[in-house]
Amino acid sequence: MKTAFFPSAEEDARAAELCPRSQQTLSSAYRLAYTDHDFLLRDELRPVRLQLELLKPELILTEHRIAGTVVIFGGARITEPAIARERLNAAEDAYRENPVDSRLEAEVKRARRLVERSRYYDEARKLGFLISRGNSGSSDFNCVVATGGGPGIMEAANRGACDAGVESIGLNIVLPFEQKPNAYVTPELCFQFHYFAIRKMHFLMRARALVVFPGGYGTLDELFETLTLIQTKKIKPFPVLIFGKAFWDRIVNFEALAEEGTIAPEDLDLFTYVETADAAWEIIARSFRLP
Repeated sequence: MKTAFFPSAEEDARAAELCPRSQQTLSSAYRLAYTDHDFLLRDELRPVRLQLELLKPELILTEHRIAGTVVIFGGARITEPAIARERLNAAEDAYRENPVDSRLEAEVKRARRLVERSRYYDEARKLGFLISRGNSGSSDFNCVVATGGGPGIMEAANRGACDAGVESIGLNIVLPFEQKPNAYVTPELCFQFHYFAIRKMHFLMRARALVVFPGGYGTLDELFETLTLIQTKKIKPFPVLIFGKAFWDRIVNFEALAEEGTIAPEDLDLFTYVETADAAWEIIARSFRLP
């Protein structure tokens, strides 16, 4: 049993607030360092902030006994089908009113593609449900869904976990846009980061599988970083599942990298294409030897 011989940091912080007010005690120099917000935000304190940002989610996830995660990446702009169709209708209406505007024409084309991609919202939601149901049904699996915590595919995966009545993780980051946490992340497991590097570490520290849906720069960044870490044996290999071969063949020519000799032919085996949530879950379940 742990015995406290000294006042806790919280107790001393409260005691400091009761100190008589004077010119000396009102000076910022007199504040306790760990309660001095201005001090903690100094450039020289960046190493401390990095450590705190690594430590806080780690402690909370450990307290919740989360041993493993299935990480799901994907575009924030891929919405559920009904919303995608509404946005297409609005874009088409705007274009009909001004058919000579090339920008509106381009917007209609993008909206049509997003309607096509919106099926992945449903697949991500279903996969989040299947993973969470598998988690609740097997002590051997013990993995929860983890996403970037934002809209689009991230929302869908967290929503699927919520459908199953199982907690899920959201690792948000401060951005000028698309950074509001979605409503389906478990509040106690909804984190916010300043440093991309620390956030990426938390994505992979407990990862037992990675699922990647169509997305933009952020999705590409996270996919290639994971493949690089597996390729260079910085992390143990685990299933990397990529949804939508047609999309990815258009965006990235993986085979060309092997043909050019910039990656080894076997590096193409680090990931597997899938098209449905059922196929993805079958591979994940097989890797855990689940029934």
